[in-house]
Amino acid sequence: MENPLIALLSERGTLLADGATGTNLFNMGLMSGDAPELWNTDQPKKIEALYRGAVEAGSDLFLTNSFGANASRLKLHGAEKRAHELSRVAAEIGREVAETAGRKVIVAGSVGPTGEIMQPVGALSHALAVEMFHETADGLKAGGADVGWLETISAPEEFRAAAEGFALAGLDWCGTMSFDTAGRTMMGVTSADMVKLVGDLDNPPMAFGANCGTGASDLLRTVLGFTAQGPEKPIIAKGNAGIPKYVEGHIHYDGTPDLMADYAVMARACGARIIGGCCGTMPEHLRHMREALDTRQMDHAPSLEEIVDRLGAFSSASDGTGEDAGEARAARRAGRRRRG
Repeated sequence: MENPLIALLSERGTLLADGATGTNLFNMGLMSGDAPELWNTDQPKKIEALYRGAVEAGSDLFLTNSFGANASRLKLHGAEKRAHELSRVAAEIGREVAETAGRKVIVAGSVGPTGEIMQPVGALSHALAVEMFHETADGLKAGGADVGWLETISAPEEFRAAAEGFALAGLDWCGTMSFDTAGRTMMGVTSADMVKLVGDLDNPPMAFGANCGTGASDLLRTVLGFTAQGPEKPIIAKGNAGIPKYVEGHIHYDGTPDLMADYAVMARACGARIIGGCCGTMPEHLRHMREALDTRQMDHAPSLEEIVDRLGAFSSASDGTGEDAGEARAARRAGRRRRG
């Protein structure tokens, strides 16, 4: 049976995803250092409001409040035994919102990284990582999620472990990585590397792409890197609302609703078919993105110059590939040695 996400994508051609989870919850009173996932049971009405904010702004899909609902991250809050429960409840709230939306809306079960570094560099074994991802995915499926949504991943080993976890749970999934280090993930994965990684998996995602990172411009450059490889699977673009800046004791993202509207149209022209926002993206941004996708067209893939002109400068000269990639990698290694 065809997954509801693929069915809706086939029907509409392009889907608008949701915006930020953390930014919106902080505006509702979540304190820095608190586990957002505990609000699934402690503040369910606020989680419902989070989801409804995206739906009412026009999103075709929204992510559940389960990004950190794995045993490793929850252990920091003494809740490591609640990973399955908190994932399930996150999806149950989402299912209720979707069923009362008055139109087809996809509940995507958010799954973030474990927060640990996998072997051989770190201590986390492949088997334990698979077990953690399986637990979260199984909870999301039990709660009624239409699809699992792996996001903000840096390491290919963790992406592979998550793929196995979703397979064990019998949950279709999508997956994005965060390209935040001179066009690469923190662990050195390029856009071309990710296309190959997805193609080599026994249980590949239904759609793949990039989220978060360093800004909308950089994310679109990564999307162009995906499309250059000619992938068959739909591409996801979920960029931050501009660049984070520290203003009067708070992190503020400088991307305006109009900028995010331009980003949405350009993301589609770059080849993305599922387009949303990440950090800093509020319902007001989503409303402008919805209107732009419905009323505007761009008949060509934008050049890098056009992206910079409309969305702002790239954070690095390199996209992680090409002749200048070696210099970028050397700079990263030097930075790691200094920090060590």
